[in-house]
Amino acid sequence: MNQEEIKKILPHRDAMLLVEEVEKRDDEAIGSYHVRGDEWFLQGHFPGNPVVPGVILCEMLAQTACVLLDGSKTADATPMFSGLSDVRFKAPVRPGDTFQSQCHIDRAKHPFYFASASGYVEGKLCVTARFSFALVEK
Repeated sequence: MNQEEIKKILPHRDAMLLVEEVEKRDDEAIGSYHVRGDEWFLQGHFPGNPVVPGVILCEMLAQTACVLLDGSKTADATPMFSGLSDVRFKAPVRPGDTFQSQCHIDRAKHPFYFASASGYVEGKLCVTARFSFALVEK
């Protein structure tokens, strides 16, 4: 999926759409985002040593996971974080890196979804997390 196809599922736009491509494999989503270096979240984080903030990495993971939802489920609802747990940061993500997310939904009890994810740069583990989100009616 390219970003136009992703926009049919996710409500995020412009500077907050943090997944550029996604491939769905059975119950898993593999997403990617190339960090250009001019993103708003790198301004001031950190001067002379830019690093993608951990909360942004978590958002990238969650957006990738939400692509696993059927677009009809998100048509009248917005996916919103309801919890994060077991988040571990293993390596920094920097400008020039392509961040790859591997996500799957572990279980669902509508409107809640529970997922686990990992993020990598060139095969090196950067972050792992478990999280939940709810589909909140618009």
